[in-house]
Amino acid sequence: MTDSPPWADLFGHPEPYPEQADGIDAAVDAAADGGFLALEGACGTGKTMLALTAGLDRVRDPDSDFERVFVLTSVKQQLRQFETDLRTVNENLPSDYDPVSGLTLVGKADVCPYARENRGGIDRENVYERCEGLRERTRNLVGDGGATTTSNLVSEARSQQVGLMDSGSGAADAPGAENAPDVDYLSVDGEPTPYRPDTEEYDDVEFCPFYAGFLDDLPEDGEPAEAVPFDVTELGHVDADELVRLAAGHGSCPHSIMGALVPEVEVVIGNYYHAFDPVTTGTFTGALLDDSTFVVCDEAHMLEPRVRDLVSDAVADASLRDAENELTRVVQPLSFESAGAESDDAALVRGELEDADVTVEEIEAVREFYADLRGELDRRVTAYLDRERPDWRASMRKLDDDEIPLRDPEEPGEDAITEWADGEGYGERVWARAEQVGAVVKRVLDTLEEEDKQRAAPGVGRTLNAWYREGHTDFFRAIELERTFDEAEPPDSWRRAYNGGLALHNCLPSEPIGDRLAEFGGGVLMSATLEPMDLFREVTGLDHLAERGRPVVERTYGLSFPTENRASLAVDAPKFTHQNRGAPGEENPTRLAHLDATTAVARRDGNVLVGTPSYAEATWMAESLSERLDKPVLLDESSGDRETESLKDDFFAGDGKVLVTSLRGTLTEGVDYRGDRLSAAVVCGVPIINTARPQTRAVITAYDRRFDSGFETALTVPAVRKARQAVGRVIRGPDERGVRVLLDARYARDSWNAVREYLPKHEREEYQPVSPDMLEVALDRFESRRPTSR
Repeated sequence: MTDSPPWADLFGHPEPYPEQADGIDAAVDAAADGGFLALEGACGTGKTMLALTAGLDRVRDPDSDFERVFVLTSVKQQLRQFETDLRTVNENLPSDYDPVSGLTLVGKADVCPYARENRGGIDRENVYERCEGLRERTRNLVGDGGATTTSNLVSEARSQQVGLMDSGSGAADAPGAENAPDVDYLSVDGEPTPYRPDTEEYDDVEFCPFYAGFLDDLPEDGEPAEAVPFDVTELGHVDADELVRLAAGHGSCPHSIMGALVPEVEVVIGNYYHAFDPVTTGTFTGALLDDSTFVVCDEAHMLEPRVRDLVSDAVADASLRDAENELTRVVQPLSFESAGAESDDAALVRGELEDADVTVEEIEAVREFYADLRGELDRRVTAYLDRERPDWRASMRKLDDDEIPLRDPEEPGEDAITEWADGEGYGERVWARAEQVGAVVKRVLDTLEEEDKQRAAPGVGRTLNAWYREGHTDFFRAIELERTFDEAEPPDSWRRAYNGGLALHNCLPSEPIGDRLAEFGGGVLMSATLEPMDLFREVTGLDHLAERGRPVVERTYGLSFPTENRASLAVDAPKFTHQNRGAPGEENPTRLAHLDATTAVARRDGNVLVGTPSYAEATWMAESLSERLDKPVLLDESSGDRETESLKDDFFAGDGKVLVTSLRGTLTEGVDYRGDRLSAAVVCGVPIINTARPQTRAVITAYDRRFDSGFETALTVPAVRKARQAVGRVIRGPDERGVRVLLDARYARDSWNAVREYLPKHEREEYQPVSPDMLEVALDRFESRRPTSR
């Protein structure tokens, strides 16, 4: 490059697109002043490399205060893209540059050696409870007054292998066992570890040898990073598999090693939980939340809804029950003592309560409150079902999820549970002390009991404290009913059909988003769909930051690839609203028009993605297309990652197919349909969520009070972004060709509920309105421009 910019050596490719160069410069300049870049870039713009390069420029600049890049994304596919691009950066660094160190954050289930191999009574379902119990017992064995030392525990675990080797069994590839075949070592993904396949015991106390190994490597007065058994600065990026291989092979806990590395590497890749979930930041990633961190929020159009969920809270009926039982177990030893029985447990309880400044009377008051609260929950749910579904006892297996508002969603005011509690004499003292009581109950039970168990009381206490503390305009309270079936519950109880609980919804997360972003030194918030930018800035708190002197700059980049390679059509079909289309399967002009238009696109060569407003509509569309088309039609249903990945593999393999999904699913965002994987995408309707839900109406009301139009801000704009994400999958490179169809009159022309104005200017110019009867003509015209070779 001529007159190369300072960041050129950190850019992983020979030369950036013009948009990339401009975006990198904008991000670097903004961060230098403690600010942020809000970036919309079409698929294929190279946003991942843009953001990494800008952040690494700040980290490697000796005059900068930045020490790391913290990447947040809500889509696993994008997480993998950041890993790939970081490796590309390292592969192309000048020879005199040190490699960029990086780390991907994952959960315990992904790195625990036992959980990965389903050994030691640990699997992906129970790994968190078992891990905490094993760690607690390991610490108790080696802590003050403990029975032994970490060195002894590690030696004990390793010596089991010596005994096996002496007995004639061994494994030639196991650590220290070169001449001892067939030793029964635990191997993780083929990597041998120094320990047996099961957890160990010391004096009949079960412990985790990997965690003991980590504790043994910890210097007495040093930093946790000194316990890391490898030099991360020489390895470049370390993903979950490499971390497990390096840590478990050494005999140390991979999850603990990951935590030790968090503040040490130059690039940390995680998800929104790692920055916005209070529990995760409080226990794991808090070291990243300061002004030496350059933050990258990828898929930032999802920032608001994802953080809304993270800063909302709930307490389940079962958790209330468990918390009540935990409080009972804490006060029981004192009850026995008052009856004349001496007890060491009672002395322990009294000591913990004195240290925490919590009285027995407070615990008993909170316990009584929880019992009465469960009774009130039971009364309200039963009355609601009797009123709304009189036959619910006879049709429990057919019930759907439900929500019972505790106030009028459109009239902010005190909720019914708070009113009930006040009427019963449960005032501020009980609500406010619930959190402190929960914390001391956990400490007592963790000492008294040996079980691997998550304690309910701390979480219940925190949530109920917030329930009483938070306001009633920005927060909405409800009873949520999640469909289940538990035959252990009485046949006439709603608990047989539902998991119920109290939900505290944060309707307006802009303040917590802005406050958290303010903790970072600067960064990039980016997506293929941020426009309208003024609304994005409002709902994510960026305007609040700008008012406090933190600069916020904007960039919007459309597709720079040849326009002749794509057909972008806004079809003026009848509005695909619930009122117009009726129930799935109903035959009417609206459904027929959308089916005809979708068929016209889907019958063309290649793979075609069809997005509908819901999974129910996707089922109808897939069944209808199957009757009309010769090519295979695949249906995406609400399912887990494994099923989704299998469906993608089927779609990509072989000749052209049609894949029908919900626009609120996972296949229309973040998925890389590169090359010939996708020839066309059709969006049917505007995927606005169900406005009948009380929570949705409460969100609209909260936005109405903060912004000019709650419905458009909270629902319409996010729905249009979903549609744009789907059609954006088609064109990702300069040589790719494809058809992008927005199918609904609201995209094609102005009307009272049109959404065309929410497309950025360059897309409004490109998506020219087409009448349904001219769609085939437009498709034929595009195909006639197809080059004879690619």
